[in-house]
Amino acid sequence: MPASSTADLLEALSADFIRRHPTEAAHLLEEVDLKASAALLAAQPPQIGAGLIERTHQDRAVEILQELGPAGAVEVARQMDLQLLAGLLARMEPDARSAHLQALGDSTAAELRDLMSYPEGSAGALMDPRAVVFREDETADEVLRALRRPGSRLDEDVQVTDKEGRLVGRLALISLISADPAAPVGALAKPPIAVVSSANLDEILEIGLDSNSGISVLDIDGKLLGVIRRNRLTSAAEQEASTDLQAMMGVSREERALSTASFAIRKRLPWLFINLVTAFVAASVVGIFESTIAQVTALAVLLPVVAGQSGNSGSQALAVAMRGLALREVRVSQWRRLGSKELMVGIVNGAAIAVVTTLGVVIWSGSMGLGLVIGAAMIISMAMAGLAGAGIPLALKALGQDPAQSSAIFLTTVTDIVGFTSFLGLATIFAGVL
Repeated sequence: MPASSTADLLEALSADFIRRHPTEAAHLLEEVDLKASAALLAAQPPQIGAGLIERTHQDRAVEILQELGPAGAVEVARQMDLQLLAGLLARMEPDARSAHLQALGDSTAAELRDLMSYPEGSAGALMDPRAVVFREDETADEVLRALRRPGSRLDEDVQVTDKEGRLVGRLALISLISADPAAPVGALAKPPIAVVSSANLDEILEIGLDSNSGISVLDIDGKLLGVIRRNRLTSAAEQEASTDLQAMMGVSREERALSTASFAIRKRLPWLFINLVTAFVAASVVGIFESTIAQVTALAVLLPVVAGQSGNSGSQALAVAMRGLALREVRVSQWRRLGSKELMVGIVNGAAIAVVTTLGVVIWSGSMGLGLVIGAAMIISMAMAGLAGAGIPLALKALGQDPAQSSAIFLTTVTDIVGFTSFLGLATIFAGVL
């Protein structure tokens, strides 16, 4: 086969792979040389290129757009989701950002600047300003004729406003099709699901997860600014859940798998120092009972058993509480209900574990007293661990703090202290029968 035919075949195969597997192709963009990534992207139709950039890690996507330059990236950028594009431009140096905005034209640049002016995670930053909007006095027939025009945007819902631009309601397209052609859309519109542009992600998810459509975004005067689409809301919720998992372990929400080592060290090290301090606090509890441990050396062997079981029990309760807060299944006001439930679960599970532990220790050590002590300590520590696992994120939420931020570190401290104190305290009290 001639070399030119082989090259054409390879190019066709590459294009077919990218169309069929855009996510895998985006991962390849992150692996190959930057110039090769930019060249591959430039060879694609703008819509395909936009899909690749949207699936690529943000830091790498910024590098590729900068490598292409404003002129080379403009057609791809015009096909991208505005919110995602705004996020990428915000990561660029000011000069590069200005050049890209200028290439996109005044209208698009103005929309992007508006989006970049809102805090990250706010309703304004998540919204799409290109909502499908009609006035309340327009008829269903007029609206349908406008939507049929070539180039018209279509959405699941039509936003209905008054003459001043204040939101009146929303109207599903399916309802519009079956409506009386002469009926004004203001009379057909349903009450909107709306938030102000400054609303944070928690407030948005509070009302948005129960909605089957987008959320309207308003300014303080009730005028429509844009719409948070359902897929964007779902993506934000998934990202929030994944960053919650990192935060629980003392890892920065901003860190990614391919972040630089220096960034990871800078963000993780402070929490490791905090964990070190809390570990010394837990160790000091053991020091209080040093004389008891010296008399019964088996206590030192069994300490990790109590601490480990209480830690696992607390982690289970913490995971359930965090999921409940993330999905808005539980509120701070319901702390008694959640706390009593986890306390009961800890007592019952602790009792079951205590029976097996007691038998094992009695067989191993030959001491019934030691077996009963560790059994009682297991019930106490697992019950308190369950209560702490539910209580720590609720307490942080009540204090206006991020409930996910290093909850696991605080929980480990509590479970270690409670486990050591209950086991060694009971051993000290009943030292005569061990």
